[in-house]
Amino acid sequence: MNLDRRLVRLAATARRDLGLTVALNAASGITIVAAAALLSRIVAAAFLAGAGLPELAPLLALLIGLGAVRAALAWAAEVSAHRVAAHVKATLREQLSAQLLAGGPVALRGEQTGELVNTLTEGVEALEAYCAQYLPQLALTALVPATLLLFIFPRDWLSGLVLLVTAPLLPLFMQLIGQAAEARTQRQWVTLSRMSAYFLETLQGLTTLKLLGRSREALREIARVSDAFRRATVSVLRVAFLSALALELIATLSTAVVAVEIGLRLLYGRLTFEPAFFVLLLAPEFYRQFRTLGVRFHAGMAGMAAARRIFAVLAPAAGENVGAWPRLSVAAVQGDAPAGHPALTGAWEQLAFEGVTCTYPGAERPALRDLSFTLRRGQRIALVGPSGAGKSTVAALLLRFLEPAAGAITVEGQPLAAFPAEMWRRQIAWVPQQPHLFNATVAENIRLGRPDADAAAVERAARLAGLHETLRALPQGYATPLGEQGARLSGGEAQRLALARVLLREAPLLILDEPTAHVDPVQAAELEATLLALPGRPAILWIAHRLATTVRADLILVLENGRLVEQGDQATLSRAGGLYARLLEGQA
Repeated sequence: MNLDRRLVRLAATARRDLGLTVALNAASGITIVAAAALLSRIVAAAFLAGAGLPELAPLLALLIGLGAVRAALAWAAEVSAHRVAAHVKATLREQLSAQLLAGGPVALRGEQTGELVNTLTEGVEALEAYCAQYLPQLALTALVPATLLLFIFPRDWLSGLVLLVTAPLLPLFMQLIGQAAEARTQRQWVTLSRMSAYFLETLQGLTTLKLLGRSREALREIARVSDAFRRATVSVLRVAFLSALALELIATLSTAVVAVEIGLRLLYGRLTFEPAFFVLLLAPEFYRQFRTLGVRFHAGMAGMAAARRIFAVLAPAAGENVGAWPRLSVAAVQGDAPAGHPALTGAWEQLAFEGVTCTYPGAERPALRDLSFTLRRGQRIALVGPSGAGKSTVAALLLRFLEPAAGAITVEGQPLAAFPAEMWRRQIAWVPQQPHLFNATVAENIRLGRPDADAAAVERAARLAGLHETLRALPQGYATPLGEQGARLSGGEAQRLALARVLLREAPLLILDEPTAHVDPVQAAELEATLLALPGRPAILWIAHRLATTVRADLILVLENGRLVEQGDQATLSRAGGLYARLLEGQA
């Protein structure tokens, strides 16, 4: 009933706390029986046998002690249940973070940042009620009523039979109402995720909305989405209240049936007082477990809705094998490359694409088809072509954000897939067309390229990128916080800061997505000269949108619809009259 096998398996990895929770709940059931037996004996002795306080004092003290023991068991069970929930939440947060980071930007194509943030925070937090309340109560509902029946049947088989017959009615109604609640809770969660995504997107695009005079419309849309979430929440609460009413009504009527049949038999002398009172004390406790399960059922529904989205994010990496997922990397090591291989030490001389075909997840046609070329150490290759030709896909393959569907990428003859992705990426420096700057200091943003670099190395990289004078003029120099998205810097300055990261990294392979797109022609020429004169003879793969930057390329690869249609130097391709010549003419 409302059980997710993946969550249960994950909770089972906290074996000690989970076992302790079940044991404490079982012990709590025993104390309920003992307290009922003791109280029935005290009442019988006081009202039927005329026993006074001195005779009853030991029994009363024992009853109080049982109450204290039961409270202690309930507290300990709650603590251990929350430990199970904390373990589940921590594990899922770790795995979600690892999946999102390891998958890279390709894995996040089509995702909404606000929705993912909501899943990572509110979604994981919603599992608290499921793991700490619903699952323990499910165990308690299975253990306590069964324990009570074991003690009730020997004393009054008829009352035990009534309890046994009426008990299935509660989970039956719970299941029927739960089916309606599940759909409404799922709709509530989807609405919350959409609201989070839309709100974040509105904040990020606030400047554009203000400039276009659309901020009022955005405000009304936020109000509309918020109202949709309100209605979804009220719908869930309505079903929850209906469920509570149905369960309370059935439990009350069932308890009344037990009370009436016991009263009639007492009246006709067919049942003695002490066992009758014992059963009457246990009957409400018997049904209380089912009523509490109904409450916990609805509390855990939000966690179930969130869990579906969480496991959907984790599914590409883990499938159904919850509890045994890899901790840091989703890329399987397919070969057996030695740790000292040139690809992992930066000493390689040749990298080759051999008939590589690649298709994005969910896409109908390949982004690259049968691509072959060789990139040697110290060589500069420029990738050109119209939008959608496959240039960025080549970069994504080299960065191990994608894997070839056919063909292979080799380093010194060894398949690139043979090396762990994280270790291979240490050999690469990448400058995207729109680099991301973090809300940290200038030095910290540059030092992302090499965290152990000292201040002199950071300054040297900034000088090579033509950014030193600009940074020195900031209020705190290199210690100046940049703000979110590098708000203190212009687009060209942000691009040069990203170049400084590359220059600091000193990697043997540079992947540059038009790094001079946001700087003036003089600075662009200076940066190109700097990149060509880098020490260590790095290989450079330059994704060129402005064909003027391909003048100094050793080799130009021209892509169209994922295929390599031309290759050669600029002079040769300009005279050939093919796609490159047409692109060059268009830009001129």
